[in-house]
Amino acid sequence: MKTRIISALVMLPLLAVLYFGGIWLVGAALLISVIGVKEFFDGFNACDIRPSRKIAIAMAVILYAGYLTLGNVSDFVGVWLVASVMASLVYGWDIKSRGISDSIATLTGIVYVVLFPYFIVLIDASRYKHLTWLVLIAAFGADIMAYFSGMAFGKHKMAPNLSPKKTIEGAIGGLAGASIFSALFGYFVMPDIVVQCAIIGVLGGAVSMAGDLTASAFKRQMGIKDYGKIIPGHGGILDRFDSVLFVAPFVYYFSVFFIH
Repeated sequence: MKTRIISALVMLPLLAVLYFGGIWLVGAALLISVIGVKEFFDGFNACDIRPSRKIAIAMAVILYAGYLTLGNVSDFVGVWLVASVMASLVYGWDIKSRGISDSIATLTGIVYVVLFPYFIVLIDASRYKHLTWLVLIAAFGADIMAYFSGMAFGKHKMAPNLSPKKTIEGAIGGLAGASIFSALFGYFVMPDIVVQCAIIGVLGGAVSMAGDLTASAFKRQMGIKDYGKIIPGHGGILDRFDSVLFVAPFVYYFSVFFIH
């Protein structure tokens, strides 16, 4: 518990980045993507899969450079995604030293670790930029409340093969907490869409749990405990932001389709 609290304090500067947004948030998202790709691909290396770190980092730089140059242009993201697929497949041309899994792992890392966090930048550039806070509130709110609810009431395992300590009772508490925190945020900051904020909280909390379990599934398959050691008590960047990676695109598209 002490280590988790220390780690949370270390991450407080990220709240300042979220507050100021703009170029600071772009830089933070890019940094998370670059470090995250290294951690993710190191995990693949542990099970003898060799994705291309150079391609993934190059595509990350191109994505954010395109945003800074062109702004939020959906056609650019489409072209970028096609280019990412092509580059990943071309990487597999060296059939004597690379396998199909190397190309697939490269593309997975680009989409999962580079594209997904990019959506928080898109939220910041939208008319509902304050929803960037709901990405963290839904993800971390669900995680914190699930932890305490599980400690107090947990009896039934939710996904014993992936995360033995997670319980159904903890998950219910996590979803309730994320919804309440998000509704309170909406009430004080965005009162016109307080209902939508509450919905984002509960659904985003569920999405964050899916993100967390997905990261756990990767680690189980890779045979590693943590993606890295950069954050005391939490492991690597991906160990802390695995749930956020899923929540960011969810919040963005929820705002696009359901908030007018």
